Amino acid sequence: MRVLLVGGGGREHALALGLAGDPAVEALFAAPGNPGIAAVAQLREVTPTDPAAVAALAVEVAADLVVIGPEAPLVAGVADAVRAKGIAVFGPSAEAARLEGSKTFAKDVMTAAAVPTARAYTCEDAAAVARALDEFGAPYVVKDDGLAAGKGVVVTDDRAAAERHAAECGRVVIEEYLSGPEVSLFVVTDGEAAVPLLPAQDFKRVGDGDTGPNTGGMGAYAPLPWAPPNLVEDVMRDVVHPTLAELRRRGTPFAGLLYVGLAITPSGPRVIEFNARFGDPETQVVLALLETPLGGLLHAAATGTLGAHPPLRWRDGAAVTVVVAADGYPAGPRTGDVITGADRAGVIHAGTRRDADGTLRSAGGRVLCGTATGPDLAAARDAAYELVRDVELAGSHHRTDIAAAAVDGRITIPG
Repeated sequence: MRVLLVGGGGREHALALGLAGDPAVEALFAAPGNPGIAAVAQLREVTPTDPAAVAALAVEVAADLVVIGPEAPLVAGVADAVRAKGIAVFGPSAEAARLEGSKTFAKDVMTAAAVPTARAYTCEDAAAVARALDEFGAPYVVKDDGLAAGKGVVVTDDRAAAERHAAECGRVVIEEYLSGPEVSLFVVTDGEAAVPLLPAQDFKRVGDGDTGPNTGGMGAYAPLPWAPPNLVEDVMRDVVHPTLAELRRRGTPFAGLLYVGLAITPSGPRVIEFNARFGDPETQVVLALLETPLGGLLHAAATGTLGAHPPLRWRDGAAVTVVVAADGYPAGPRTGDVITGADRAGVIHAGTRRDADGTLRSAGGRVLCGTATGPDLAAARDAAYELVRDVELAGSHHRTDIAAAAVDGRITIPG
């Protein structure tokens, strides 16, 4: 099988490692890729959000499967263009990708499917914003209605900050706050059959103790030793299958990766958001534990044969990833700094570039992450931080508490 992977971040590096490890994948191409991906794939230049260009590249490399990593190409219709060439693609249509591209659309689908989620209002002016904030009270949850690379959400007790974010975004969804620990559940689906992966937890805020602004994610771990025993079964029954059925009813079946972001509230799991692709950095830990060949799994979802795919196999133990961010991230990350110590197994590249002379430099806000497995969560955590300590990048920063509460048994389910 010849596979083209679209994207160039940390999620795509993790996907590339998984695809390269599948014996059925005889050739792997990545566009545009990054220096880490270059170690396991042939890189090609392309604008990921240009449907015609990506489809032409898929034809050029004779791809049997195209895997689309980021959300922006999906919303732009890249999957549709590739499918129109008769090539299998892992990723939903532009219409189905509106689950992530529009918070309002996602809420409409959830309401129609009776999916448990927060009450919410879509607001387009200051008066509507004020009414919604008055009704729900603090903490205020204000979400940009469109794509925002994981940074369009503000959760704050500061009314002025909530109003300011709403004004900056224009069209927003304002929700009631959902209390309880958060869970990310990835579901591979061909539109009918649906296969859950291991639940994970990520860390959105930039600072230890969940302080500071939201980011694209500063670390993650899996599995979740504190999760309710029937969590996945309940979410598949109450959230995933009703959502897929509603999208089929609308004539826009969702085939690809359905990301379900959950809060485990006193009333049970509630959906915070849907995404239309693998999450970053949760992908790094989930795929590190997946023993089933990744290429075959994604190809089954892309060709409508997921129902006949064998049950997934998982490695024992746990995985932890810790993100190293550039100086100034997330407000204004500095780029171009030299990186050393990153060419090691377990270091996932996210925002890096390599000079002609081989020098590795930072090229984004989240620069790389140390991803490690171990026989238990504590061992995996120690190994991930050991990887991070060996990386040198001027001014960089990382959280020091990834998975700490889970290791210490400090996460409780509200009752």
